[in-house]
Amino acid sequence: MSGYPDTQLYINGLWRDGSHDHLAIVNPASGEVIGHVSNASKSDLDEALAAAAAGFEQWRRVSAFERAKLMRRAAEILRDRSAAISMMMTLEQGKPLAESKAETAGAADTIDWFAEEARRSYGRLIPPRATNVRQMVVKEPVGPVAAFSPWNFPLNQAVRKVSAALAAGCSIILKGPEETPASCAELVRAFADAGLPAGVLNLVFGIPADISNHLIPHPVVRKISFTGSTPVGKQLASLAGAHMKRVTMELGGHAPALVFDDADIDLAVRILAGAKFRNGGQVCVAPTRFLIQERVFEKFLDGFVKAAEAVTVGDGLSDGTTMGPLANPRRVEAMEALTADAVMRGARIATGGKRIGNLGNFFQPTVLTDVPQDARVLNEEPFGPMAIVSAFSDYGSAIAEANRLPYGLAAYAYTTSAKTSADLARDIESGMLSINHHGLALPELPFGGIKESGYGSEGGSEAMEAFFNTKLVTEAIN
Repeated sequence: MSGYPDTQLYINGLWRDGSHDHLAIVNPASGEVIGHVSNASKSDLDEALAAAAAGFEQWRRVSAFERAKLMRRAAEILRDRSAAISMMMTLEQGKPLAESKAETAGAADTIDWFAEEARRSYGRLIPPRATNVRQMVVKEPVGPVAAFSPWNFPLNQAVRKVSAALAAGCSIILKGPEETPASCAELVRAFADAGLPAGVLNLVFGIPADISNHLIPHPVVRKISFTGSTPVGKQLASLAGAHMKRVTMELGGHAPALVFDDADIDLAVRILAGAKFRNGGQVCVAPTRFLIQERVFEKFLDGFVKAAEAVTVGDGLSDGTTMGPLANPRRVEAMEALTADAVMRGARIATGGKRIGNLGNFFQPTVLTDVPQDARVLNEEPFGPMAIVSAFSDYGSAIAEANRLPYGLAAYAYTTSAKTSADLARDIESGMLSINHHGLALPELPFGGIKESGYGSEGGSEAMEAFFNTKLVTEAIN
């Protein structure tokens, strides 16, 4: 596991090449090709479907206690290989090595948490109306799962889907991110080396539309889990709905961060800047629209600009780097286009706004102010190191802007008022709200959005529900 490997498919317990041509993997810091990934054909997908069907019939009969033990072994294997996996992740995705190490450790913790949930997937007895009747609610695994995982967190997006499915007793076909495949493949390898039976977990890569159009309608697949953009999510949800498939959708966001004039401004600047520029802003729950009460606007802006300018941008493997390159050239082009559009409409660049050099996908941490509401960046998810800082006068206007967009994934707020906190908990339209700290994405917490940010959860006990069928068994006892 030294260096960057070529990545194969994993189907029915075997690592092998796909039938299609390989895709080159590019280091976003250098632009150099560092490896290749196998692409699956329809025949490869059909083999994965057959394997998942057979794997489900075997895995569903394994006790929750034994499933949990195997999952914990996989978590320990992942921890043992953390150094090599983290290196792969930084090479293929660009994030600083420290962030890759944290992601790998977090993935192992997620497996452990869902392993324990496997043993606590209880049904219930319902008191009957007659003395000779027994009424039971039984939780059964829904069946083979098709899961689609993105490139921004190659481990932590995939591990939620895989862990919940396996804990519930489902088999799964994971369509991994073809731009960042190797670290995701190591997650699958950890389960394989822990002794997971062949066919229970399968890994494919390839053209996203071809794979989703083949897997989602297939009668073997009974559950879909997707993380990605809202437009693609809508297409896949529509396809799944046409076949009555259960769906979990974790889609795009445009998170507001509200800072009131009674807040600890230094704390807000420090935490929000860290959250904004983590992983180059390529985070679905990254704060993006910074809504600052007028009395503290200048203080916050000055502190946030200084924090942005203190970010050290460079190769994720270099000492001292705190923000790596963006994952692909598309993100750099998007940042340039959004900046140009905002400036054309009257916005001011407080700092950043430009690409760094001509080698790799580096972009300056960027802060925009005076951005008009019709600017693209205030209506489209930027998914990059860009913050829009605006002033608000009162609570009502802040809430109106926070809830204006069709997104509803995450929101943040800073205040020392208990009343304001209570009001925010009631009024903010989002699946997650974090007040006075950054407290999202722990395995034990629900993780998901509302409105066009999707539905369902990928964390907490709620994540398990979508992988179960609820069966009523009512029996007359004579």
